[in-house]
Amino acid sequence: MADDLPPTGPAQTLSSDRGQADFNEAPPLPVRFVLLHPHDPKNLGAAARALRNFGFSDWVIVGPNPLESGRNDASRLAVHAESLLDNVRCAADFDSAVQGCCFITGTSSRHFQGRGRLSPEEWAQAAARLGPGNRAAIVFGEERSGLSNAEIERCHALSTIPSLPGQPSLNLAQAILLYAYEARKASMALAADSQTSGAHADGPLLATDETLRRLEILARQVLSESGFLAAGRGETAVSRLMSPLFRAHLRKREGELLEAALHRVLSALKQPP
Repeated sequence: MADDLPPTGPAQTLSSDRGQADFNEAPPLPVRFVLLHPHDPKNLGAAARALRNFGFSDWVIVGPNPLESGRNDASRLAVHAESLLDNVRCAADFDSAVQGCCFITGTSSRHFQGRGRLSPEEWAQAAARLGPGNRAAIVFGEERSGLSNAEIERCHALSTIPSLPGQPSLNLAQAILLYAYEARKASMALAADSQTSGAHADGPLLATDETLRRLEILARQVLSESGFLAAGRGETAVSRLMSPLFRAHLRKREGELLEAALHRVLSALKQPP
């Protein structure tokens, strides 16, 4: 459904060349950790501990909550992060879990034709470039099977943790720890850059996933009404046409204008000749 390149804009490297900001002074990036259909409560306990290590608290479980029957097992591994177990949000579906996010990245060790994969560090730097007020989501699949093809299609980008081919997958909590660490490292580099330059970038608000989903639906309707999809072109064509919009990280106002324009085009197409 989307392209997996980092957000466009001037090339930047959020490095520690000018010194890292103090860990406690660098606010964490606005990142949501989304866990799809986890099974093992012990993984959730270890994940909560990892998130607490690096200052993150926005996490969501999609599907039945294993903590309802395995809270004691999770607590034994949470270690001073029990409050995160108490406050984890449960969502009914993918769309609810990522609501309000503007950059959604799925994690997978699988290869998909035509789709690149960011490293955890590249993903964190891309999330840092979104600017204040724009939340990223990093999505983890079910422990045994990972993300489904449909879930992959819902993501704007993909990321993988480089590992040996003979053992490509990591434990869920281990993977969450690595992404949380890279996100915190990126926030520290961002804070260090701001301290050095004396500037605090207040970038524009970006279009959220809900807006992008509405645009995709409208685009499909417009293409169908115009006869474009009837010419043997289907969902693949819609996805490819939408990819530049996801890659561009539309501003909120741009998304609203494009949505209004597509509504007008669709209305005109439905008018009798």
